[in-house]
Amino acid sequence: MVLSAWRTAVSLANFIAAPYLGTATELHVTTTDLQWAIAVYQLTLASFLNNVFVGWLLLKDERFLPGILLLPAGLLDIFDGGVARLRHEDSRAGAFLDSVTDRLSDAIVLGCLFWSLSGQNLELQAALCMSALVISLLVSQIRAEGEAMELTMSEGVMQRLERYVVLMIGLTAPGALLPVLAILTGLGAVTVLQRGWSAVRRLAAPVDTADRSTSSVPLP
Repeated sequence: MVLSAWRTAVSLANFIAAPYLGTATELHVTTTDLQWAIAVYQLTLASFLNNVFVGWLLLKDERFLPGILLLPAGLLDIFDGGVARLRHEDSRAGAFLDSVTDRLSDAIVLGCLFWSLSGQNLELQAALCMSALVISLLVSQIRAEGEAMELTMSEGVMQRLERYVVLMIGLTAPGALLPVLAILTGLGAVTVLQRGWSAVRRLAAPVDTADRSTSSVPLP
């Protein structure tokens, strides 16, 4: 079982790293090996529950521990899609569950942080936190609407992975929360403009030259 888990982990790592490294180490993994793993939806729910716990800690005015716990939440959020594609289990139902839990996670984490900051009378930070939440949901909504029209919508300097990393820094580094929330708001707004302009430009183009995708799997 340990060997099977190791092969699955290495194979998944190769699968995820291939687009960035340009190649992947060949590794033969049997179908039986790939059966050793928890279900993909369990990874999705584990990430969501982790974010719920992060939100609870934020309501208690904790900062450092929630920031650290965003790391496993982010990794699980990455791995669920990778595992689904590796095991050929990606589906519209799984994509829907992943998309919904992602939006709920964003709302819980940033919403709880907003509540905590408001309770501490940190009005500027609270306002930036709420702005970051609204913009993050808008970024995801624009992508969902674009993909409903068969447009690929991957543009943007501040996507979900980047938001995780930046927020981790803001919660764990002393004095970094205010500038981090400003960065989330500012770059998030830039991402909204990038995706909005890209969608309008391609929708206005002739149908035969518009950049369209046949994928129906929504991404954050």
